[in-house]
Amino acid sequence: MNQHYERLQTYLDKRAALLSAMTLMEWDNETLAPVKAAEKTARCMGILTEGLYHSIVNAEAIGLIHQLQEEEDLTEIQKAVVRTLAKELEKLEKISPKDERAYSELVSRSQMVWQKAKVEDDYDTFAPYLEQVVDMTRKRNACCRKEGQRLYDVSLYEYEEGFGIQELDVFFAELKKTIVPLLKRIQESGVQPNTDFVYRTYEVEKQKQFNLWLAEYLGFDLEKGVIGESEHPFTTNLHNEDVRITTHYDPNNLLSAIFSTIHETGHALYEMHIPDEMTLTPVGSGASCGMHESQSRMMENMIARSRAFWEPIFGKLKECFPDQLEDVDLDQFVRAINRVQADLIRTESDELTYCLHIMVRYEAEKKLLEESVPVSELPSLWNSLYQEYLGVVPECNRDGVMQDVHWAGGMFGYFPSYALGNAFAAQLYHKMAQELDIPQLLRDGQISGISDWLAEHVHCYGATKTAGEILQLATGESFNPQYYTRYLTEKYTRLYRLEEK
Repeated sequence: MNQHYERLQTYLDKRAALLSAMTLMEWDNETLAPVKAAEKTARCMGILTEGLYHSIVNAEAIGLIHQLQEEEDLTEIQKAVVRTLAKELEKLEKISPKDERAYSELVSRSQMVWQKAKVEDDYDTFAPYLEQVVDMTRKRNACCRKEGQRLYDVSLYEYEEGFGIQELDVFFAELKKTIVPLLKRIQESGVQPNTDFVYRTYEVEKQKQFNLWLAEYLGFDLEKGVIGESEHPFTTNLHNEDVRITTHYDPNNLLSAIFSTIHETGHALYEMHIPDEMTLTPVGSGASCGMHESQSRMMENMIARSRAFWEPIFGKLKECFPDQLEDVDLDQFVRAINRVQADLIRTESDELTYCLHIMVRYEAEKKLLEESVPVSELPSLWNSLYQEYLGVVPECNRDGVMQDVHWAGGMFGYFPSYALGNAFAAQLYHKMAQELDIPQLLRDGQISGISDWLAEHVHCYGATKTAGEILQLATGESFNPQYYTRYLTEKYTRLYRLEEK
């Protein structure tokens, strides 16, 4: 091993250990931690964050990173690690350890307040914390932005390099041009499947049993992962042999936990397939939030909302709920899981309208960071955007501006990656379908054939390459959102028989 890299490895190991400790505390905060733990836990997180900062921002580590940027006798993975650290260092050197610790403590505290405030529909209690998070985010971005870069671009690039306001405005305009008229045609068609069975009473313990089985069916390795519960489902990991997902169970909604589990398992498979030589390094995760989201959305929508996916397992679901599903056949079930309905909740929205939910958040974030719209005006802004894009308005903030944890955690710029992930997924799926008989694999219950293709063409790179580079390698072309708009148009024209109208 290169002598300088060997010395750097000591700092990489410390960084990985601190990140693991923080990940465990964040997991605990969202799943099992008592409400009163928030304040002391936030202080602990702040101390860990300060240690993480100094694991890279110290004289020797900085010197080694700069030295290694000039050296040639590194492996491709080591070169990627050095590139990643150099980018991270460029940002960290502009933020003081004191400010980094204060920010970490703030978002930890803010998320705990959000969790309670959401349940109680109490925006007024949460708003002061959100105001602090927004203010500190703007200050951090002002410190980190490059010449000519806008404040919101700094946040956007953190999650998806190469996709700033300029690119996203064009992308969302293209989606809106396709989705809004398609949604209108569906609404005017008057064709809607019966979904009454979805909202019958489904015992939570039986839901848990089925969802555990379903995750394993998809490839989730219970020797390398665990499944918990949280208010907002998520995936996290310490390394490729400790991957954790959560879901949220609703006794009066059969599909909520099922598709949440499928979605998070898509994320989890990505992390479980990261090569051993990359895990516990700065490139030992997904390439970007958008590429990560492509894996979960592909699994949730393109695969798990197909009839072929349910053909071998629908009987298993009926065995778990024989009384509730006695009068439901497979065709009725498939129509129901593909129903289009403009609604309020992003995580439970249908595949077609999902990106409209993202556009609301994108516009709101842009106004918060670029135009300094006050946090006090956010609920009314949110409601007006929902009226404009989806034609619905929430009756309470719990179902509106407080429904997501992201802003409480300071994750501005994250939401657009969800929409990009859908588009990445469509492009990857199109290529995969040219090489595999996907419907037949699903009918045969051979999910591994699909996950193996994704492991070979996406997961194996970890974060050594950008999302754009992975798309180029996997599909032979650069990012092209028309695969996504064409996919939506063809699928929903067929499902709702719009060609007959």
